[in-house]
Amino acid sequence: MKWQADLVRVLTLDGRSGETAPKSLGAYLATAIWPLADAFIFIAALSAGMRLGPAHIVSFAVAALLNYLLNVRAVVTRAGRAHDPRLYGHLFLVSLIALFLRGGVLALLTGWGLPAQGAIVFAIAVTMAVTNAGYSLSLSSGAWRIGSGLRWRAIAIAVVICASLLRLIYCAQIELLPEETYYWNYSQHPDIGYLDHPPMVAWLIWLGTAVFGNTEFGVRSGALLCGAIASLFTYRLTRNLFGEPSALVALVLMQVLPYFFFAGILMTPDVPLTAAWAASLYYLERALIGGRSAAWWGAGVCLGLGLLSKYTIGMLVPAMLIFMVLDSQSRRWLSHWVPYAAAALALAIFSPVIIWNASNHWASFAFQTSRRLAEASKFSLHKLIASVLVFLTPPGLLTVTAALRGSPDRAAAGVAAEGLRRWRFLQLPVLVPLVVFVAFSIRHDVKLDWTGTLWIAAVPALAFGLVSSGEQALKGAAAWARAAWAPTLVTLLLIYGAFFHYLVLGLPGVGYGKQVELVPVGWRDLGKQVAAVRDEIRRSGSEPLVVGMDRYMIASELAFYAPDQARSVSQTTSEHLFGNNGLMYERWFPPALQQGRTLLLVGWNPEDLTGARVESRVTRLDALREGAMTRDGRLIRRYYYRVAYGYKNVPAAE
Repeated sequence: MKWQADLVRVLTLDGRSGETAPKSLGAYLATAIWPLADAFIFIAALSAGMRLGPAHIVSFAVAALLNYLLNVRAVVTRAGRAHDPRLYGHLFLVSLIALFLRGGVLALLTGWGLPAQGAIVFAIAVTMAVTNAGYSLSLSSGAWRIGSGLRWRAIAIAVVICASLLRLIYCAQIELLPEETYYWNYSQHPDIGYLDHPPMVAWLIWLGTAVFGNTEFGVRSGALLCGAIASLFTYRLTRNLFGEPSALVALVLMQVLPYFFFAGILMTPDVPLTAAWAASLYYLERALIGGRSAAWWGAGVCLGLGLLSKYTIGMLVPAMLIFMVLDSQSRRWLSHWVPYAAAALALAIFSPVIIWNASNHWASFAFQTSRRLAEASKFSLHKLIASVLVFLTPPGLLTVTAALRGSPDRAAAGVAAEGLRRWRFLQLPVLVPLVVFVAFSIRHDVKLDWTGTLWIAAVPALAFGLVSSGEQALKGAAAWARAAWAPTLVTLLLIYGAFFHYLVLGLPGVGYGKQVELVPVGWRDLGKQVAAVRDEIRRSGSEPLVVGMDRYMIASELAFYAPDQARSVSQTTSEHLFGNNGLMYERWFPPALQQGRTLLLVGWNPEDLTGARVESRVTRLDALREGAMTRDGRLIRRYYYRVAYGYKNVPAAE
């Protein structure tokens, strides 16, 4: 394949077609000096008391400069590009990507117990591999484009590899978000259904932690797998519709666009939903466009698995029914038994959730329907539009808007009628859910992740547009969108790398904010501190129940990051004990069963642990105390805690 040849060519430094010139002794010495300087400066910086993150950044900067002066500059001159500012920009971007990847490797190895002085050797090896390949790619191509231009396939492959490595290297090091620890608590209470989501996320986390332990990687291993599945099926869907070049571009988009990038690392219900949605579209295309009867069974299985992940995949059903009504060739399936049998199979797979709801007063169905409709009126269309802009990026939004208006080039898509069928097949799975969400956002609040999966059907259209536009003379917004795609994708990679590096090793001059709900830093430290307080209470003769004084975030994180996770899961709950909403904690820790217990209350603000709401449900309260949540000795935010004795399920009369 063409892309395989391009991958081989990326691995040379001189930018020619895989050929390397013989090196003199001086050239070998010049190649060896900068990694040796990197290691020496790093070790010296650590010895001088510098922290791991700043030390590796300083040593990398000096080594990168030496590498340029001793090696790269001569290659640039031979290539006749000594005065090409775009080349230097590309070299700088490659260097930054190498920095963020090596930082992740360094942190990972030191986290495994390898001394930093030894870990830097492997980090430098990663630096050399990334810069060598990246500099070669920069030298061999001018403008970076995806879908057209010189060596665009090599650029596409490099982007996919970088995105995959960023997720793989950092997923085991970044602390879990509160949502992830909440779903981990799902897995610690195995069931066939839960109040706010179906059970697939819990099952995947249970499987991942059974194999890899109750660690960040164990929790997120399912996300890595689902991200790969979603990318594979989208690649195959795009290849069926538009051919191999468009499929490769679709793979790039699935790896880098914000929603899909984070759906491949953060373990939430949207992750298996995304994989099931992509697989469902693939099998539906094989059935409706490809005319393969057996594909309906695959669609039924994937739809059922999707329903076990999140209910929103059900919107694919009306979208496909509309397609079958509008498309004359697909209309025959309406009178065929196979689609209905596939639907029955999907319902059979989904049946555990139906059984759970029937046994729990239809609580989960009500939570996702009537409860949301009953919420206070709130206009949030602007929030929905903002989420689309973030998920697709400005170039993507322009391209999708053009695609939704109709086939941009039916002739390029194939025979006019067949091309229209393909575009309609992609349009309806986007438009039907989007219309529902837009209508809902007029009077209700929406969540940022709701529209993420529906854009899977837009990815093949985006990919085809990028490939076909390379052969056209575009003007205005269309020309800008085509030119902006490669810089946008590279910028996104840099943002991801910088953000991950910040979460794990920090960035010079940038502190950690107090919004730990969004930026997961410091939870490990808080878990250890609260566990120490809990143990102190236990030594006094009382077994305390730790209560995070919010809906689920504090309790979930404290349970996961406690030194004794198994014990902490059964001894940590939320503020539902004081009359507020605690989601599944209300079922795991019924207030009536906590009567008379000693509680360790933990909250972010003093008022969370004071007042009639708290005082009326306990017999006695100890003094309010203050603690400091830290990371590497640096303060992140204050927290407060106090001990409450004699919990009462029913508040005392005022």
